[in-house]
Amino acid sequence: MFSKQQTKSDQTKSPAKFDPPALSPPDGGAPRKSTPKVASLVAENITLEGSISGEGELHIDGVVRGDVRIAKLTIGDTGHVEGAIYADVVEARGRVIGSITAKQVRLYGTSYVDGDITHEQLAMETGAFFQGRSLKFQRPPAPQPAAASSSSASPSAAPAKPADQTPAKSSLDVPAAPSSSAPQPKPVF
Repeated sequence: MFSKQQTKSDQTKSPAKFDPPALSPPDGGAPRKSTPKVASLVAENITLEGSISGEGELHIDGVVRGDVRIAKLTIGDTGHVEGAIYADVVEARGRVIGSITAKQVRLYGTSYVDGDITHEQLAMETGAFFQGRSLKFQRPPAPQPAAASSSSASPSAAPAKPADQTPAKSSLDVPAAPSSSAPQPKPVF
């Protein structure tokens, strides 16, 4: 009904071939490389009310009213977060009303942050607005063995203290600054 008769020029041309991508590897079992993960997006016209948590990346161009716990957070020029942020990496170009706790924080020239920032690394571009405290947390130094200094003088003179009498120290404890009377925040990771 809709057939077309072939002309001489059509007969000399080879038909176009379409090879669909292989769904399974040709060798039968070797896994393929996984595709890189794409960041989740809160678009410009979206408002979320409530907490967000996850282990991936999040890009916010809209409004989030609540706490955000994520591995990497990017706040776009139109992004707005009202709540606490806990992340490994934070890149802010928009507004943050609340505290930020992260290993690395970068405030671009268009950012507006009203709240404390607890960080290991902080970078600010010219033009960034920041009102609050910048609190740098450092990893506690490795505990020095107390028995090593007494055992070098006389190995059998002083018995070692039992392990149950020494206070346990968490790896998240932050040593208090000797001259500061304000309480020091503890990092949350």
